[in-house]
Amino acid sequence: MKKITLIFRHAPHGSAKAREGLDFALLSASFEQEVSIIFADEGVLNLLPGQTPEVIGAKDFVAAFKALPLYDIEQVYACQQSLQDYSLTEKDAAFPVETKTPEQIATLLAQADEVFVY
Repeated sequence: MKKITLIFRHAPHGSAKAREGLDFALLSASFEQEVSIIFADEGVLNLLPGQTPEVIGAKDFVAAFKALPLYDIEQVYACQQSLQDYSLTEKDAAFPVETKTPEQIATLLAQADEVFVY
């Protein structure tokens, strides 16, 4: 089983990167790959509840992050520094995440077989 880590570094709306990353994560997990997800930089904005993307003509894919456990994706992390940069905590997230320091994230990345950045 391959260990795949996806890093979400971009905000949820304005580009398709986050949506494509979520699709890739769910697809990889459905093929029994070990998937972990890290939210960093402005990617932590994907964690926020109550987004209204339809106002800008986008689809609400962010709610689909709540389905990660259904795909056995249980390793979901947020960069502690990125959360602080946006005055957020893990309690602000719409779904469960575990905070990690940049050093801990570097360790996780070193353990991955493949890393994809969205």
